[in-house]
Amino acid sequence: MKIAGFKIEEWMNKYESSASYDLTTTCIAPLSISELPFSNEIFNLKLGYGDITGSERLKSAISELYEKQHHITVTHGAIGANQLVFLSLLEAGDEVVSIVPTYQQHYSIPESLGCRVKLYFLKEENHWLPDLEELDKMLSPKTKLLCLNNPNNPTGSVIPDSMLEEIVKIAERKNIWILSDEVYRGLNLIGNPYSKSIADIYEKGISVGSMSKTYSLPGLRVGWVTGRADIINEINHQRQYNTISISALDDYFAAIALENKDCIAQRNFKIMNNGITILNNWLNKTPKVRCILPKGGTTILLRYNRNIPSRELCKKLQKSTGVALLPGETLEMEGYVRIGYCAENLEQALDIFGTWLLQ
Repeated sequence: MKIAGFKIEEWMNKYESSASYDLTTTCIAPLSISELPFSNEIFNLKLGYGDITGSERLKSAISELYEKQHHITVTHGAIGANQLVFLSLLEAGDEVVSIVPTYQQHYSIPESLGCRVKLYFLKEENHWLPDLEELDKMLSPKTKLLCLNNPNNPTGSVIPDSMLEEIVKIAERKNIWILSDEVYRGLNLIGNPYSKSIADIYEKGISVGSMSKTYSLPGLRVGWVTGRADIINEINHQRQYNTISISALDDYFAAIALENKDCIAQRNFKIMNNGITILNNWLNKTPKVRCILPKGGTTILLRYNRNIPSRELCKKLQKSTGVALLPGETLEMEGYVRIGYCAENLEQALDIFGTWLLQ
């Protein structure tokens, strides 16, 4: 199977580790094991395969994130969850619509499977939200799957629950599955921290979650898929070929974290709100840039006013200052850069970037 190069991951693998100021990050300061309230029972934990689709303790904790009781299977991160959905649902010749910018998995894996992929581009003038009339026209009776990311990486937009209900009506009318990558769910900055989950409001909705973003544990590599029984059964069939089970230690710590999610949320919103304050102050004093402040998630998509491709800008910036940004070209969004506003040393890094832009 041939697949396109994963532009974001290839860029970060090459540049992230050498940065003095890493603004490519999408995570909120990862937790250490000592910050989790585990007990001595961990030393009696048997390091066998464990529960194949995730322990009942972990799946019970995941189920508390949803309004309805769903079938759940635990995966190797959200990246594993997304791939399993595509492998389980799609065949060559199927039509897939992906809302972009988004994680490249959402269109490159379907392309590699021989699907006809159509990209629906969000627009800054619409505050990075879909125009429902335009989306309705792009979705056809031939469309099998619509892929979306809510809250959105990289723009920080959050689809209002009322708009999500309208998207469901469109999909339902045309008998389309919806995959909603919800790895930033729980990080809304306005209103309820948790947007509606697509699996709660749509019979053909498939929701993907992760411990990486909302719960600050990317090193656990724990994700999950939830949805109706038949699709989860097919995913479990596929996962036998590439996952078997996640680590028993990862399962254990993920369950503890979710059982203490309110404490983690309090910590993380403090970091996010501090980042928003720094970002807003910087935008107000910095010419040649603009962005829409995020409604959720940990990233922004920043427009810069210089006649230079985003890859070249990011290379030159990092070489001369040590500040690492993600070029918008890796997200199919030339003329922009992505910034993780929860990064360490954010204020200093942004000031360096702003000064550099004026040179």
